[in-house]
Amino acid sequence: MVIPINSEAFENLRLELRRGCLVLAVLAALRSEQYGYTLRKTLSERGLEIDEGTLYPLLRRLETQGLLDSEWREEEKRKKRFYLLSADGALVLDQLLAEWRNLDSSIYTILKEQSHGTD
Repeated sequence: MVIPINSEAFENLRLELRRGCLVLAVLAALRSEQYGYTLRKTLSERGLEIDEGTLYPLLRRLETQGLLDSEWREEEKRKKRFYLLSADGALVLDQLLAEWRNLDSSIYTILKEQSHGTD
């Protein structure tokens, strides 16, 4: 059975795939300190659009898990919350990147074998 690209089932699968990738991207981007708007812009410029309704709950969850540190500061006469990868977050990022590379390598191998007609 082929799932039509505009179907609800495809959209759910796409979102599930994207969710894990966004966590990895946010952790990696926060190796340098940023506030929400600049983080959103950084991700967008690299092809990962994320809306505020997804980003801010994700940032709060990652901070609650101890993976991010944050602090309120005034910048340009406005208070902004700056986020930075914590020490634990850096360790988790390294582990997730290793897992990502293993998955990428495995999927690449499977796709390569299939394109060459090997089983």
